[in-house]
Amino acid sequence: MKPYRGLAIIFGFYALGEFTSSTLDLPIPGSVLGMLYLLTALLGGAVKLDWVESEAELFVKNMSIMFVPPGVGIMVYISLLKSQAVPIFGALTISFLITLLITAKTVELLRRGEE
Repeated sequence: MKPYRGLAIIFGFYALGEFTSSTLDLPIPGSVLGMLYLLTALLGGAVKLDWVESEAELFVKNMSIMFVPPGVGIMVYISLLKSQAVPIFGALTISFLITLLITAKTVELLRRGEE
């Protein structure tokens, strides 16, 4: 029964996020809201980590399968991607550098606290 409880919790928060997103007509995807709800429940103690940990690890281990449909969808718009290659490449490069800088500074701050 333990795996069913974990899956029910994960999918329950997913459904709650989707319901909230569609009901309030929010621009945030329901799956993201569901993850935020689950995070809040975990931090607040309403859900215990061991209830969902093994099921979440299963999803993470099989994450590559979940990228196949978006990959196929990208192939449909390949001509649009080619025509907008320069702005897309620029945005990807800038966001990569910003992410790298923020990650490095965060690690630096966290390591400074360990010493």
